[in-house]
Amino acid sequence: MAVRDIPLFIDGKPVASRTDQWRDVVNPATQEVVARVPMCPAGEVERAIESARQAFGEWRKTPLNKRMRIMMKLAALIREHTGELAALITEEHGKTLPDAEGEVGRGLEVVEHACSITSLQLGEVAENAASDVDVYTLHQPLGVGAGITAFNFPIMLPCFMFPLAIATGNTFVLKPSEQDPSSTMRLVELAHEAGVPPGVLNVVHGGPEVANQLADDTRIKALSFIGSSRVGALLYERAAKAGKRMQAMMGAKNHCVVMPDANKSQAINSLLGSAFGAAGQRCMANSVVVLVGEARAWLDELVEGARGMRAGPGTQREADLGPLVSPQAKARVEGLIGEGEREGATLELDGRGYQVEGYPEGNFVGPTLFSNVTAEMQIYREEIFGPVLCVVNVASLDEAIAFINANPNGNGTSIFTSSGFVARRFETDIDVGQIGINVPIPVPVAYFSFTGSRGSKLGDLGPNGKQAVAFWTQTKTVTARWFAPENVSGGINSTISLG
Repeated sequence: MAVRDIPLFIDGKPVASRTDQWRDVVNPATQEVVARVPMCPAGEVERAIESARQAFGEWRKTPLNKRMRIMMKLAALIREHTGELAALITEEHGKTLPDAEGEVGRGLEVVEHACSITSLQLGEVAENAASDVDVYTLHQPLGVGAGITAFNFPIMLPCFMFPLAIATGNTFVLKPSEQDPSSTMRLVELAHEAGVPPGVLNVVHGGPEVANQLADDTRIKALSFIGSSRVGALLYERAAKAGKRMQAMMGAKNHCVVMPDANKSQAINSLLGSAFGAAGQRCMANSVVVLVGEARAWLDELVEGARGMRAGPGTQREADLGPLVSPQAKARVEGLIGEGEREGATLELDGRGYQVEGYPEGNFVGPTLFSNVTAEMQIYREEIFGPVLCVVNVASLDEAIAFINANPNGNGTSIFTSSGFVARRFETDIDVGQIGINVPIPVPVAYFSFTGSRGSKLGDLGPNGKQAVAFWTQTKTVTARWFAPENVSGGINSTISLG
């Protein structure tokens, strides 16, 4: 297979980078190099930003219904090309094809939501708020926006950013992950096929230097980031110094509470899928199970369920989880498993050294499960980002809530119970932004906002839903009073007829 060079996308067309620094894009199941991505020099990033700046003046005046039709066309193209996009995700990320197809579907939901822009961007009006005075609001685009995405969802995460950004009248510069950029690039091509004008949506590639340049450039008015807590905090500080608006969705340590009155089979199956799906490489993975009271007796069944899950290349649809994205990711996860043993957690199931027939070079780690995990252990404190499930035992719901609230992160949490009283108590007292009740991964539908909190989020407004529309627009309030003209002959009626 020929190795493809990933282009930039500037002024509505692919552009070959002139850099002398390239990074290999590797199939994580085989270690085959499938593409090369450029580490863009500053001048190429500058060109993309300037293209977006120049396109903004005309694009912001494009009628809402025309922007809506572009989003509708893009949604249709994504549906048509789901298989192609999913195959690119699997080739470069490694997740199974069913997982990849599900990711494309979640991205599509955001584009479908952006199709409602003709009602999403409406302002408010108070007619005759005072004597002959009207007050109304306008929700106008900011200018140039930018987005920096993580590797784990190369279609969904860009869809969390640019569709609503450009639908509200902004132009955009996107920096996808350098680890798996091909599906993102195909998505951008489809956006232009749908009618996005040149300069409205541009793509650059690179590492920290490019991310810093996007954060520092004052022509960019808003920056959206999804990735690690360390990088998000650094970029947030830089963006603030540059006077720009920023949203940073960052690391997590998500908990799932299992009450003794829960539906056992439904809870266990949900836990396994949410912990080990996508090989645990998602910020909403349920990586900690909190067994309450008598539910502790379910541990053996949880272990046996995990033991029955199979890792394999993402192209094998019967595989439950694919490889990790890189050898470095595999080494880190296996190192943390070893650290968990050293700290005294009970290793119920060890996924290290997992072998898949025919794929000896794959970055596979099998399902791994620790019991007797405590809050002081590194495997609890760190986001492992791999197929490792930590089991914690507590005596009561109060203890479970206190345990979760003591964790600095607040991306998501779930509870499995048959009691409405318990569920309501949990949703009221838990200090986490996204809550699932008998739902293992509480990511809301796209017309609701993504509302992670505390250490998992910087910035007041998250992606998707109403918050995203607010993030990508500025509100102007107009207070207006009109008087009859005094210097036009013929009176007011003739003045109106002149109009």
